[in-house]
Amino acid sequence: MSSKFLTQISDFMYRKRYAKSTIESYLFVIKGFIRFHNYKHPNTMGSVEVETYLTHLATVKGVAMNTQALSLNALAFLYKQIVQIPIDPDLGFIRSKTPPKLPVVLTPSEVADFFAVASGAHKLPLALLYGSGLRLMECLRLRCQDIDFDYKAVRVWNSKGGRHRIVTLADDLIPLILKQIEQARVYFNLDTNNSNYDGVYLPHRLRKKYPNAAYDLKWHYLFPSYKLSNDPENGALRRHHIDPKTIQRAVKSTAQRAKINKTVTPHTLRHSFATHLLSNGADIRTVQEQLGHSDLRTTQIYTHILHRGGNAVVSPLKGVVMLGC
Repeated sequence: MSSKFLTQISDFMYRKRYAKSTIESYLFVIKGFIRFHNYKHPNTMGSVEVETYLTHLATVKGVAMNTQALSLNALAFLYKQIVQIPIDPDLGFIRSKTPPKLPVVLTPSEVADFFAVASGAHKLPLALLYGSGLRLMECLRLRCQDIDFDYKAVRVWNSKGGRHRIVTLADDLIPLILKQIEQARVYFNLDTNNSNYDGVYLPHRLRKKYPNAAYDLKWHYLFPSYKLSNDPENGALRRHHIDPKTIQRAVKSTAQRAKINKTVTPHTLRHSFATHLLSNGADIRTVQEQLGHSDLRTTQIYTHILHRGGNAVVSPLKGVVMLGC
């Protein structure tokens, strides 16, 4: 489905600097909402139709709670920002009771196998996903100045929920990061000698506070794209960070080469980081801070996938002689 209306939404979100993944997710929900209501225009619908659709997702589609919550956010955005008639804040839809799936986690030996076959070009971002527990976009949005070599830490800015945090950095990655910064410097030198180059992207408030920062290496992306592109906000010629699909494909192909019989995504490396920290005795509050979770209950899910479970329960089958096997 393609229309001027959907293009309008996409352009609006790009101008407002929404993440590409958010734009794609919201458009997917809005398309599904319009299709469900026989292609009626959202201007002719409202809270009742939103309630009906969200209930359908729970009772017919059986989606998880997080999926239904994402759909609600997308439709609330649609009506507040685009239609400009906000929906009722107290919608009476049936809420999904399907819990999210337990995360897929690699064993330490699988992690070793994974990095043994990881390609040199992608090894550093993959290592940061596992070694520092970064989300994919947190990793790709790192600027050269976000690495603290003195305290061996990584500064993460404006993460999920607009929060900032500091995460651990493995000693082994420092030489690779220094090499990556030099690679970023090569692109930086090429770009600053290009008269059409408009500097690296900075949020509006930073542009005003640091007017020269767009042409300063420390503000440039640690993982720059191999090509220049036009900023969807204003058409300016910039060098963005590498495409997330590049890393997603790298994770998938690396797992296949390592012969790991699990569905491995960039987030699997983050899940593995959290689980392995807990299994090595880290305090759950520390793990919560490293992951940037606002709610401890989100972090506690990792206790359920440890070898003995969150409460160190030993199965009563242990030691029983199995007959008839």
